[in-house]
Amino acid sequence: MPRLTQAPNLAIATLWVDALIAEGIDASVQRQFLSSAAGHLPPDQCLPEVWFIHNEQEARAKQVLHDLQHVPQQRWFCTCGELIEGGFQQCWNCGTLMPR
Repeated sequence: MPRLTQAPNLAIATLWVDALIAEGIDASVQRQFLSSAAGHLPPDQCLPEVWFIHNEQEARAKQVLHDLQHVPQQRWFCTCGELIEGGFQQCWNCGTLMPR
C-alpha cells in the first residue's frame, strides 16, 4: 500500500480520498489522529497522508490528485451582473450556473 501524498489537514485528506474512491481508486487516510502528537513529534510527521491500495492504480491516482490540486480558474459574468472568479461554476448571488 504506497503513500500518494501528505495533506495539509484532515479535511483535505478526506476530500482527496473521497474523490479517489469516486474514480474507482481504492484509497484511505492514514495518520488521521496523529495531529495530537504535534509538539512531541515534528509537525510535518503528524500530517494526514493519502494512501492507495493497488500499485497498478498509481498513475491514475496521481492524475486525479493533480486535477484536484489544479482546478482551472475562470472569470465569468453572471446574468445578474456579478463577476465570478476562481473555480466556481455557480453564482454566489443568484445561484445561476455558469454558462457552457
